[in-house]
Amino acid sequence: MKASFLTICVFLMISCAEKNGPLRRSPSAHWPLYRGDARLSGVAEGELPEKPQLLWTFQTGDDIKSSPVLDYGNLYVGSSDGKLYALRALTGDSLWAFDAGDDIEAAPLLLDSTVYIGSLNGIFYALDAASGVVRWSFKTDGEIYGSANWVYAPNGQDKWIIVGSYDFFIYCLDADTGEKQWSYETDNFINGAPATDGEVVVFGGCDARLHIVSIADGSSMGDVDVGSYIAGSAALADGHAFLGHYGERLVCIDLEQKRVVWEYSDNDQTGSFFSSPAVDGDRVVIGSRDKLVHCVDRKSGEKTWTFQTRDDVDSSPVLCDGKAVIGSNDGRLYMVRLSDGGLIWSFEIGADIIGSPAVTAGCIFVGAGDGRLYAFGEKL
Repeated sequence: MKASFLTICVFLMISCAEKNGPLRRSPSAHWPLYRGDARLSGVAEGELPEKPQLLWTFQTGDDIKSSPVLDYGNLYVGSSDGKLYALRALTGDSLWAFDAGDDIEAAPLLLDSTVYIGSLNGIFYALDAASGVVRWSFKTDGEIYGSANWVYAPNGQDKWIIVGSYDFFIYCLDADTGEKQWSYETDNFINGAPATDGEVVVFGGCDARLHIVSIADGSSMGDVDVGSYIAGSAALADGHAFLGHYGERLVCIDLEQKRVVWEYSDNDQTGSFFSSPAVDGDRVVIGSRDKLVHCVDRKSGEKTWTFQTRDDVDSSPVLCDGKAVIGSNDGRLYMVRLSDGGLIWSFEIGADIIGSPAVTAGCIFVGAGDGRLYAFGEKL
């Protein structure tokens, strides 16, 4: 006999309460890929408590630079100990761990019943999300630092995975089989995750160019020289790409015209950008190695506000409920007002936070340099 929906809900509530009190959760808890969506916008839906509490932690064997993802009640994160961990999002209890054989710095990608992950040994894996069993693997000739993304194939039915490598290539692979559909070569390392609007793939790397590539066949649709190498990922919104680079600039690029619309630099103290921007409404928010979080006007590129931390900000922000959530190398997780950058809340973890938080259903999940994954939310 199938369990009723009420029975399942009660079971989940009891399981959570036994460990640390019930979480304020929602059936829509959903953050299946790096930055939350295919455009890498870094925007989460729902509400966030103004004073989140520590709900649970999970210890891995080395530092966590990977960003967590979650769906269907399960959470996945990589570690520099070479393992991908699957946990229960409610409690942090371990489900399984997969040994990839080398550091995992990329965020996983969750698609249907499969979790996809690359490691620094250059191998890209497709794993059964429930068990961690390998479904297929694909070998590149360089390290994989960036997360994967996915698109529909031109037939509108099949799904393709897009991932970059330090072998200078970005690859398009069949989601079910791992068979290569096409590859596109650049002139240097590819660092971040590719963003997509479903028609083109947009990404940068150490060749200092933002590449625009056709989904259909991997052909170049143009590129834009930004003047310095791109360590992070671009975010897409309304035909524009927003990204920071090593040359201390945050830029907005018109994808159709293949031109830079504006460049932002706080002349007093802007540092290199290893963070990826979050874009919502009329604002773009990004961290920098000048120890600041920068917020600029999306249309003009003019500074709206900055928020001071105590060390470099390589973590990428997530915007939710009028708030920006971001970590810093100073060992703190911050929540600031999106309107003016005022501090709402912070939590001292005590180890550098490089990965991007996952924010969903009123909770925040983030890894740190002490090898722990942290879950924050509201206890009832």
